[in-house]
Amino acid sequence: MNILVTGASRGIGAATYELLKARGHNVVGHSTKGTDELIAGDLMDPEAPRHIWEAALERLGGRIDALVNNAGIYEGVADDSSDNDWHAAWERTMRINLQSSADLGRIAVEHFRKRGGEGRIVNVASRAGSRGDSPQHWHYAASKGAMIAMTKTIARGYAAEGILAFCVSPGFTVSEMTEEYLAGRGGAAIVADIPLGRVASTDEIAETIRWLATEAPASATGSNIDVNGASYVR
Repeated sequence: MNILVTGASRGIGAATYELLKARGHNVVGHSTKGTDELIAGDLMDPEAPRHIWEAALERLGGRIDALVNNAGIYEGVADDSSDNDWHAAWERTMRINLQSSADLGRIAVEHFRKRGGEGRIVNVASRAGSRGDSPQHWHYAASKGAMIAMTKTIARGYAAEGILAFCVSPGFTVSEMTEEYLAGRGGAAIVADIPLGRVASTDEIAETIRWLATEAPASATGSNIDVNGASYVR
């Protein structure tokens, strides 16, 4: 399969990118600044999603079979911050976590439909989208909750054409994005909230993404898979 993975320079995205390549798929990755291997694209730029897609399409010979919307940020803002700081934090988080995923998803659906249907979208959400998050992360939880709702909408709207959409909702995961926050809140307290007794590894999340992007049965479309050690159970 030909697969595009956003946010592939670190954490869950890097683990997913490497796993999919190891399993024999043709994979193109993206990062904000890009590398010799990864496509560059700053998702604060409204034009970036289409540029990323077109660059990936060229590298993959004009066909993409699956999109993994993994790129995202986890940046806190105090509830008593200034209005300007509060609005800036919401704008940045919503733009990167939600709007860019929506833009890429829309482009992917268009691509899949033009070739007669069939294709997969995997959106990396968060436990926070269902459970909520800290008082410093209203915007993060809101962005991921909206991503889950968006995934269900795509699944319901295009399933008849073979276009499938899935969500993965990790809890705390050992990655560069959460390392500082885990240390700041105290690792022991975080682990105490996880019945499994540990945070997830990026490899565990990557394996879930791989399965959804390549093997999950069509009837599972619209699913939101929790990978959080039972710290949130529906």
